[in-house]
Amino acid sequence: MALQLQLRTVTGLRGRADRIAKAAFRGLSFYTRVLENCEDEARFDETFRWPVASNIDGNEILEIQVFNYSKVFTNRLIGTFRMVLQKVVEEGHVEVMDTLIDDNNSAIQTSISIEIRYQALDGTVGTWNDKEFLETPSVHSEGDGRYPLETDSLLSGHRQSTDGSVGKSNQQSTERSFRRAGKGVFSAMKLGKARPTKDDHRKQDEPAVLEAEDLDRKVMRLGGGLDPDTISLASVTAVTTNVSNKRSKPDIKMEPSAGRPMDYQISITVIEARQLVGLNMDPVVCVEVGEEKKYTSMKESTNCPYYNEYFVFDFHVPPDVMFDKIIKLSVIHSKNLLRSGTLVGSFKMDVGTVYTQPEHQFYHKWAILSDPEDLTAGLKGYLKCDIAVVGKGDNIKTPHKANETEEDDIEGNLLLPDGVPPERQWARFYIKIYRAEGLPRMNTSIMANVKKALIGENKDLVDPYVQVAFAGQKGKTSVQKSSYEPLWNEQIIFTEMFPPLCKRIKIQIRDSDKVNDVAIGTHFIDLRKISNEGDKGYLPTFGPAWVNMYGSTRNYTLMDEHQELNEGLGEGVSFRARLLMSLAVEILDTSNPEINSSTEVQVEQTTPVADNCTGKMEEFFLFGAFLEATMIDRKIGDKPINFEVTIGNYGNQIDGMTKPVLRRKKEGGDGDEEESELLHNSSEDEVDEDGEMVSVSSSQPMKPLVTDRNYFHLPYFEKKPCIYIKSWWQDQRRRLYNANIMDKIADKLEEGLNDVQEMIKTEKPHPERRLRGVLEELSSGCLRFVTLADKDQHHSSRTRLDRERLKSCMRELENMGQQATTLRSQVKKNTMKDKLKQVQNFLQKLRFLADEPQHTIPDIFVWMMSNNKRIAYARVPSKDILYSIVDEEMGKDCAKVKTVFLKLPGKRGFGPAGWTVQAKMEIYLWLGLNKQRKDFLSGLPCGFEEKKTTRGQNLPSFPPISLLYTKKQVFQLRAHMYQARSLFAADSSGLSDPFARVFFTSQSQCTEVLNETLCPTWDQLLVFDNVELYGEAHEMRDDPPIIVIEIYDQDTVGKADFMGRTFAKPVVKMSDEQYCPPRFPPQLEYYQIYRGNSTAGDLLAAFELLQIGSGGKSDLPPIDGPTDVDRGPILPVPLGIRPVLSKYRVEILFWGLRDLKRVNLAQVDRPRVDIECAGKGVQSALIQNYKKNPNFSTLVKWFEVDLPENELLHPPLNIRVVDCRAFGRYTLVGSHTVSSLRKFIYRPPDKKAQHWNMTGEIIVNMEPEVPIKKMETMVKLEANSDAVVKVDVSEEEKEKKKKKKKGGGGGGGEEIEEEEPDESMLDWWSKYFASIETMKEQLRQQEAAAAEAEEKEEMEIADGFKGQAKNKEKFKTPKDDKKKKQQSAPELPEKKNKQKIDELKVYNKELETEFDNFEDWLHTFNLLRGKIGDNDDNATEEERIVGRFKGSMCVYKVPLPDDITKEAGYDPTFGMFQGIPSNDPINVLVRVYIVRATDLHPADINGKADPYIAIKLGKTDIKDKENYISKQLNPVFGKSFDIEATFPMESMLTVAVYDWDLVGTDDLIGETKIDLENRYYSKHRATCGVSQTYSIHGYNIWRDPMKPSQILSKLCKEGKVDGPHFGPGGRVKVANRVYTGPTEIEDENGQKKQTDEHLALTVLRHWEDVPRAGCKLVPEHVETRPLLNPDKPGIEQGRLEMWVDMFPMDMPAPGPAIDISPRKPKKYELRVIVWNTDEVILEDDDYFTGEKSSDIFVRGWLKGQQEDKQDTDVHYHSLTGEGNFNWRYIFPFDYLMAEEKIVISKKESMFSWDETEYKIPARLTLQVWDADHFSADDFLGAIELDLNRFPRGAKTSKQCSLEMVTNEAELPMVSIFKQKRVKGWWPFVARDENDELEITGKVEAELHLLTAEEAEKSPAGLARNEPDPLEKPNRPDTSFIWFLNPLKSIKYLICTRYKWLIIKIVLALLLLIMVALFLYSMPGYMVKKLLGA
Repeated sequence: MALQLQLRTVTGLRGRADRIAKAAFRGLSFYTRVLENCEDEARFDETFRWPVASNIDGNEILEIQVFNYSKVFTNRLIGTFRMVLQKVVEEGHVEVMDTLIDDNNSAIQTSISIEIRYQALDGTVGTWNDKEFLETPSVHSEGDGRYPLETDSLLSGHRQSTDGSVGKSNQQSTERSFRRAGKGVFSAMKLGKARPTKDDHRKQDEPAVLEAEDLDRKVMRLGGGLDPDTISLASVTAVTTNVSNKRSKPDIKMEPSAGRPMDYQISITVIEARQLVGLNMDPVVCVEVGEEKKYTSMKESTNCPYYNEYFVFDFHVPPDVMFDKIIKLSVIHSKNLLRSGTLVGSFKMDVGTVYTQPEHQFYHKWAILSDPEDLTAGLKGYLKCDIAVVGKGDNIKTPHKANETEEDDIEGNLLLPDGVPPERQWARFYIKIYRAEGLPRMNTSIMANVKKALIGENKDLVDPYVQVAFAGQKGKTSVQKSSYEPLWNEQIIFTEMFPPLCKRIKIQIRDSDKVNDVAIGTHFIDLRKISNEGDKGYLPTFGPAWVNMYGSTRNYTLMDEHQELNEGLGEGVSFRARLLMSLAVEILDTSNPEINSSTEVQVEQTTPVADNCTGKMEEFFLFGAFLEATMIDRKIGDKPINFEVTIGNYGNQIDGMTKPVLRRKKEGGDGDEEESELLHNSSEDEVDEDGEMVSVSSSQPMKPLVTDRNYFHLPYFEKKPCIYIKSWWQDQRRRLYNANIMDKIADKLEEGLNDVQEMIKTEKPHPERRLRGVLEELSSGCLRFVTLADKDQHHSSRTRLDRERLKSCMRELENMGQQATTLRSQVKKNTMKDKLKQVQNFLQKLRFLADEPQHTIPDIFVWMMSNNKRIAYARVPSKDILYSIVDEEMGKDCAKVKTVFLKLPGKRGFGPAGWTVQAKMEIYLWLGLNKQRKDFLSGLPCGFEEKKTTRGQNLPSFPPISLLYTKKQVFQLRAHMYQARSLFAADSSGLSDPFARVFFTSQSQCTEVLNETLCPTWDQLLVFDNVELYGEAHEMRDDPPIIVIEIYDQDTVGKADFMGRTFAKPVVKMSDEQYCPPRFPPQLEYYQIYRGNSTAGDLLAAFELLQIGSGGKSDLPPIDGPTDVDRGPILPVPLGIRPVLSKYRVEILFWGLRDLKRVNLAQVDRPRVDIECAGKGVQSALIQNYKKNPNFSTLVKWFEVDLPENELLHPPLNIRVVDCRAFGRYTLVGSHTVSSLRKFIYRPPDKKAQHWNMTGEIIVNMEPEVPIKKMETMVKLEANSDAVVKVDVSEEEKEKKKKKKKGGGGGGGEEIEEEEPDESMLDWWSKYFASIETMKEQLRQQEAAAAEAEEKEEMEIADGFKGQAKNKEKFKTPKDDKKKKQQSAPELPEKKNKQKIDELKVYNKELETEFDNFEDWLHTFNLLRGKIGDNDDNATEEERIVGRFKGSMCVYKVPLPDDITKEAGYDPTFGMFQGIPSNDPINVLVRVYIVRATDLHPADINGKADPYIAIKLGKTDIKDKENYISKQLNPVFGKSFDIEATFPMESMLTVAVYDWDLVGTDDLIGETKIDLENRYYSKHRATCGVSQTYSIHGYNIWRDPMKPSQILSKLCKEGKVDGPHFGPGGRVKVANRVYTGPTEIEDENGQKKQTDEHLALTVLRHWEDVPRAGCKLVPEHVETRPLLNPDKPGIEQGRLEMWVDMFPMDMPAPGPAIDISPRKPKKYELRVIVWNTDEVILEDDDYFTGEKSSDIFVRGWLKGQQEDKQDTDVHYHSLTGEGNFNWRYIFPFDYLMAEEKIVISKKESMFSWDETEYKIPARLTLQVWDADHFSADDFLGAIELDLNRFPRGAKTSKQCSLEMVTNEAELPMVSIFKQKRVKGWWPFVARDENDELEITGKVEAELHLLTAEEAEKSPAGLARNEPDPLEKPNRPDTSFIWFLNPLKSIKYLICTRYKWLIIKIVLALLLLIMVALFLYSMPGYMVKKLLGA
């Protein structure tokens, strides 16, 4: 059935332009191609087809619009043509030529010519005109036509069934075909399955192309141009996809997980600080997480303190709370008990940012410190730290801690997430709070009621204010007293670095109260969602927009149990209020002097916003119909039940309105005009007093009826209640529309990905094709988004965020569409995995983009009320049910029937309470503008009449209050319940007694109960007769209701326990269809069972729904099956559905039982193992005395069983251990279920593959003869160039190369030996440290390779757009190059001189993970018992383990191929387990080496621990308590322990680290367990690791009592391999491989002798290459094992580096253990002579002369805390800054060469019990000071020299510059340990007022390093003392002290400096005297003169 339009021409156009036309019908529009430069006529000649699902109504309209096309601006409309389709419907074919009309509905000259066809079908296929169909090009490459899957939108049709008539149903078969085209194959009616025809993928290779069921399918494929890939294949994830168009998929996960607390551990290591601003400070670091603070120790007078202190914070809070906590690191200067110290700078970031990092951690990164008080200050220093956040079950991979030798590139390793620029600026965050609405009442205020009674004054019972929290600061608005609609108009200003490292702003409306303030509602704004960091991005911006707040129910109670919901924890269960707010960010220009530099939170008034800024007020209409309410929990009681629907406060009758309904119309934009429009619009409605339709928001109360023991249902049979609500909201639908389009793309993508993964999992052919199809859909979806979103009207109420988001979403989606197209071409079989990962990233990105931060319409709540109490609720996001005329923009559940499960509110819904369904509802919702409401019933199942209230009786668009279904269909449901697996253990035995209960509509049935199993095979058919479904028959076929299956555990007493639930959709057969392939009989499918949020097994079942036609049940297919007489009335699953079986043999290897715990307090004494699979089984021999020998006497037994051919359907195998007690009683000890036998199935090796092994020799050359030359050139090449040159060399050469690099040259063993300097220098630690370097290098290379590959991939994908990759490259290069330079340049020359050191392998994980748990033939099965805990943190599996069964199994089809049984030495008693060792007890010497522990969890108050080792094996218990290591979290133990043990009784080794306490018991820090038995018997030979080389003396001595040649012969004999044959010339042949190698060895006296050991060792190291018998042998190694503490399950408490050797006692004894005791530091003496200083800045002003001078002295120290500081004497009164000292300091120190650290031991405080050992970097500090007599000395400057690498001193004072400090990277560095003696000039530096480094002096010094012995031989005195005294410095005359020689100084003052000044003063005095005399005598003379005297 379709409408077809041919658009021919448009004539009479004006001007010249590009034209485009658009044709729209039923909300689906097609665009034509663009015709360029056409003048008066546009010839389109295009055909469009609309498949339609319901007959076209005569008054529907087809609309054609013609535009002038513009690439840049929006297209300009020329005119529109609208046609009513009445004539088309009647005649079926019409040609039209007509004029267009413009916007004002007046005709214009332009005319259009079209032809329309319409086929209305009567159930036949005949009327298609096939030829014509295939000619019409119905899918266009331009515009929207690209979207082949668009037909969906029309399927619903727009049916008016207002008069109670019913849409005619004559469309079945074709309608079906269109649905298929729309969504892939819709033949399958499983919920979430589109199932391909059954025989398809059996017959052909291409399962994706389905066989056509009938012609229309084929036609659809040709017409719709469907790529075979886009057809969805059956997927086993039951409920993922939405098959039909009338129902939407239900949500499977029931339990809210949001507010539940979890365990978190935050570990922070503060390593060191650098470049702290300030003079001579004593810094302390304060680490603050949330409210908790911890401090490091104080370091004295240093600007670069080294701490290396570790802090751990433990939390048990919900994730949201955790991730909003702020981590704050601050450096404080001179803090002590009395004063809090001054803040130098701080750094803060929220926990969430750390958690989103890879591995949830920052490792060795530098935090930039800034002063929060002073914005203009700039950088205050750097702090190096590690921060890690571990949740339960996260394991953190710590990069390996070795000596941190690489020089730190601070700028390259800043503590910032990727993408944050290193220079962050200060910014102001303006959060404007305007007003709020709809607040609930918040107190029961008796006073208010009294007042009301007396005065009649009615007050609002709430005093709201708003509190905003961000980045650890809080600000709040004023309190608005007594107001439900408060107005604030205030802004809260935060000042924070930008971009901030805190992701969320928390906005909370609170109620002010005298006693305590409570939250009314909380909203979080995620900054990532309101900003974009791209180059076209935008700063955070928001609103002005309303945000909706949800929380607890609105009725006020003093103790609100759901108060947490109002704090924003967990999912809100009711609307609380909405708040109008906005946010803006302004980056500050800190150089501006006017700026207010305070960072306090400020609150000030702001201007109010216009009322209409958030959009025009519109009237919305919400309609809902309840089609079914079943599975109502019986605990609720049988009081009448009703349902209430609310949107905001509308519809909430109990506790919603705190005021009468606010009519918002007046507030809207244009007042009256809008009012009249609204009235006008509702004129056809029933009108009451104020011209409104009254809302009906809840259904009528009804008494529930009983379904079964657990559930009620409501009798909504033919009469379905409805609700409708009118509400007023600002019209911001566009936001939601865009989100919906993206959501739909994402849903489709997710569904496709699930399919692909399922295909991979079930090994269906060609998953890559499906992936290509998925990408195709994705790219067309993205393009469609761009076209749809682009036509957004620019109305006034769009906020800046709307515009920016739209731009960035369009950019992202366009980009994604292109990338998807590129990716599609790259998807090949072998690239599937990577590409799948990338597509998953797309999915995450889409979901992120689709989340709209600016809310509009609040969510809808459906509450179930019993007796007017709120019981359970469901929350439906408003966007999901929002209507739009454009199909993609419609909400995914709008006008669809959705199955909703109601849940309990808040905390009540946690745990088991949340697992039981409170009610299952089938609910239909529609939300849209009131104006658009004509089709609000269009999606309901057809066949109903509307019942309206008396008022609305004959008004056509008045909503009904109930629907009366006149059509009903009768069905029979057959549920084929075959089996379930991996169920949940519900009984204390660790098993369950499961039965399944199937619910369909209001019926339910149970399977039988199967006792004591976790994998029941019920094999039972449940038949539901007379199932009545209401609605049209054809809709049932595609839209059957879902089936709910619940699994319970039957208990003898009490109620059955709930074990899980799953959903399914049945395959439907209508009475007129055949019961035949491809759809019937249905196949068994797996359905995932959920229990709360966790999966709890799978159900294997099939469901069919068969319509009972007019002939009654006789027409149904017969139920045939093997009727089991003994099963009585139970029907088995019929033959066509149950799996096809064949005969298999299962062989079981019984080895032994381990670690069995007590059962009911009694010890297990005589255990036996029972194996069962598919009803058959076998029992092991009985162990007579478990204590004496827990192994079985008979090793192999077998049984035969019928298993399905399809391996995916294999039943699980159950292992049970029972204890046989007296009197024939048995007790279950524990059980284990092997859910998949696949890894135990024996597949005979391929005959063809074996031939190459047998013929010819393969020579494996281990010793290339010429590579010496090559090597040297290589090294040179590398040393001079920047890049690291890779030369491909074979493995063996690489080995050589390693050795050569280290040993430099040298061919055979001999030459190397000669070059090696001093063997005695080397010890095991040299080997260990060299190996760690190698490991780090390998990790680095892996990372680099991975990054390179990723970059290459990105380049490929991004090729051709926007040069993204290029920018990335640019950004990366400078840093990388620098690193490369640093790495390659210095290292290589060094390596040449280093001698060759043999290495071992350092694994940064347990050995087990590397070697697959050593289960190469012996598997360990954990025996479980006890029920799984009810809370989510399930009693972990650990706690349920009661023992372990060791054994194995092998499954194969009988009979076995002959070649196995015919093999030489085949022992039939062992079956497939040939050549396994005997399991008799065996004595073994176990040697445990403990190297060191890292990152231990602190156990003492001081944040440290005193660790020691405890080892337990069987009865041996070693506690090395006296050797504890004081106050250390990274202790080096360096110990080995020998233990004798007897396997199998003692085979579990526990190594624990305890914390020593002086008083009280010692605490366990953590422990690790190693199963030695599996290691001992493994083919990987884990008894003693194979070294790299064989030597018979020295640090690398061979540890194994068996020599390599003996080991090799033994391996060859066991593996039935021919060899070893040693030949002349250093050759050995094993099987068909020949190895070559050196043949001489040197003993300790240097004598050479011949040996084959090197050759044999070479073979052992490549044993995995040996055909058939080969496997990798464990090398000499150190493994790193995580330490765990049972009290803190799942969270690492540190790591332990160790290894274990085992030697059988019946063999020759091994040599003594290797000495790995920690290296003792070597004693050194450093002599520093300070000769002179120069250009020291002058600090003092002379009292008399005001002259600048300084009294200089130099202070120096070596050890961290100035405890050994030494000062020179003072050079007084230096006028030029020159000082002469000739002063010697002497610093003795202990030094660890390997770690480059000085070791000091001292007591931490007076109260310490013992000394603590510290390791600190070797840094010499020299400071220059100005001495003052009466005040504190002034600090002038300092320099720190790292003794391992410091700049070479300048030759003269002139050449000494600031560069030597600032620009260290470029300068040549020296190490005092290599040079021994260095002399030169170095600069003193300090920071000036602007924090700039400046030079404050220069010092000439000489450093001389001697070992303690050398120092004894040539002693030297301190200062200028004997022995070897230094001469007195020659200090100039001026430095005398004036009070010692006053005359001299006076003479000096008078004669030299102040001569002229004195003369001037004398002259001035004389002048003054004369004037004075004159003035004095003047009056007398005057008198005399006047009187004439």
